[in-house]
Amino acid sequence: MFSRRTSWDRSSNRLTQLLEEKLASGDAILDLTQSNPTQVGLSYPESEILAPLANSASLRYEPDPSGLPRTREAVAGAFAGRGVQISPRDILLTASTSEAYSWLFKLLADPGDEILVPQPSYPLFDFLARSEGIGTVSYPLALDADWALDPAAVENRISPRSRAVAVVSPNNPTGTYLKCDELQALSALCARRGLALIGDEVFAEYPHGEDPRRAASVLGAEGTLAFSLGGLSKLAGLPQMKLGWIALSGPERKKEEAKERLELIADTFLSVNAPVQHAAQDLLRAAEGIRRQILRRIEENLQSIRSAVGVTSPFRLLRCEGGWTAVLRVPAIMTEEEWVLSLLAEDGVLAHPGYFFDFPAPTYLILSLLPAPETFREGVSRILARGEGKA
Repeated sequence: MFSRRTSWDRSSNRLTQLLEEKLASGDAILDLTQSNPTQVGLSYPESEILAPLANSASLRYEPDPSGLPRTREAVAGAFAGRGVQISPRDILLTASTSEAYSWLFKLLADPGDEILVPQPSYPLFDFLARSEGIGTVSYPLALDADWALDPAAVENRISPRSRAVAVVSPNNPTGTYLKCDELQALSALCARRGLALIGDEVFAEYPHGEDPRRAASVLGAEGTLAFSLGGLSKLAGLPQMKLGWIALSGPERKKEEAKERLELIADTFLSVNAPVQHAAQDLLRAAEGIRRQILRRIEENLQSIRSAVGVTSPFRLLRCEGGWTAVLRVPAIMTEEEWVLSLLAEDGVLAHPGYFFDFPAPTYLILSLLPAPETFREGVSRILARGEGKA
C-alpha cells in the first residue's frame, strides 16, 4: 500500500529512548542540542512582529506563483545587506527551505537520479531526496586546520545520474563557509559536467568574524545554473513564520527556463501564505535586532567553551567560522554513543553525537550555541569533567 520512498526506520534510537525516560521522570536536563531560537530566552519585539501580520491586504486572495513582488523586493534587500546583488525577478518564494529543496529536486532530477551533498552535514538531505524518489551521494569535507571542500573529491563522486552539487555555507554543523577559490573551482566543474549548483545559505548572516577568502554566495558562480536558499527561520530567528526563498543566477537562457519551470511547480502548490508575505518587509526589519541578540549569544557561548577547553586539555574545539553550532572532539575513551548516553544518564546533559551528522572517526560531540549562557557553561563543564575523569 505504501511507497518505498517513505519506508524509513521509524524506531527510536537509544538516546531518544533515554531522553524520554528522563523527561517522564521529571529529571532536569541541560539541553545542548536546543536549536530553536524562540525557546532560549531571547527578546522578541511583539508589536513589530505581530502587527504586520494583521495587514488587511491579506484578506484578498492574489496568488502569484513567484510570490508577491513587494516581498521579493524585501528579500532582494536582505541579499544586498550582505553584499549580494540580485534582481527581485530572480527570486521565488517558498514556505520553507525544505520546500525549496523539494522544488529544486523536482526541477533538476528524475526518479533514480542523484544529488551530491557534503559530509559531514545535516541529515535532512536524505529524507528530502528520498521523498522525491532520488538519491544522495556524499562528498567528503577534508579536515586539516579547517574544514575544506576539495573539488577533486566532488568530481570523484559524480556519476551519469548526478544532477546537482549541494553546498551549505556556512555548513551545519561544521560552521565552514565556502571560499572564493572553492566556488570558482566548483562552478567550473559544474559547468563542465552539466550540473547545477545549490547553495544552502540559511546561516550566512551569522559569521564569527571577517574573512576575505569567504564567498558571499553561490550566486557568484560563473557558467552554471546556481540557486541560493534562505528563509526567515534563521535570518530572522522566526522558524514559525514559514517563509523561504530561492534566488537564481547563471547563463540567461538556462536561468529563464529554470524560472519558468519553477513557477509551474510553485503554481501547483501556492504554499506561501498571504499574511507572512505582506509582513515580510517589516519582519526583515525586526530581524536585525533579533539577529544581534543571537550573535551576542553565540559569541558569549563560544568564548565560554574556548576558555574552558585549554591547550593541554584532552578535548579539542574545532574552528567554527559561522552558524549556531560548535564541534567538540572528545577523548576516544568510549564510543560517541557511549559518550552521549553516559552524559545524559549520569550528568543530565543532552548532546548530539557526531555520527548523527556523518562525522568521521573517532569521537565528536555537536553542541548548539543557542542555549542560555549559564546552561551552556554548566553543560560544557560536566562534559569536560567526564572526559577528564572527574565525573
